[in-house]
Amino acid sequence: QVRLVESGGGSVQAGGSLRLSCAASEDTTDMGMGWFRQAPGKEREAVATIDTDDYTTYADSVKGRFTISKDNAKSTLYLQMNGLKAEDTAMYLCAGKEGRWWNLSSMPPASSIFDYWSQGTQVTVSS
Repeated sequence: QVRLVESGGGSVQAGGSLRLSCAASEDTTDMGMGWFRQAPGKEREAVATIDTDDYTTYADSVKGRFTISKDNAKSTLYLQMNGLKAEDTAMYLCAGKEGRWWNLSSMPPASSIFDYWSQGTQVTVSS
């Protein structure tokens, strides 16, 4: 089973930046991956995804501020978060999908398509 290990969470003031990393135990080259977040009392929501062909999708709330990327040489997924807002405060999780995946939508997919999940890392943004 693929193991995903996150790092990079923490506390930052509004307007600041953080970069989350998600190291995978196997090659990420063909792996569909994504970032999700969940705040207390809220449903888990997709933040950004990247498919086998590096096609990316973002939640409307983070477009222009967040960037999802992969470094396949390091088998690592990243989420660069700029211009952070208080409403970005949540537990962030990365996810990976078994086998190749091509997203045919302009929106991130449901979390149910992913097979592997990280332990989560807290991001807190103060205003």
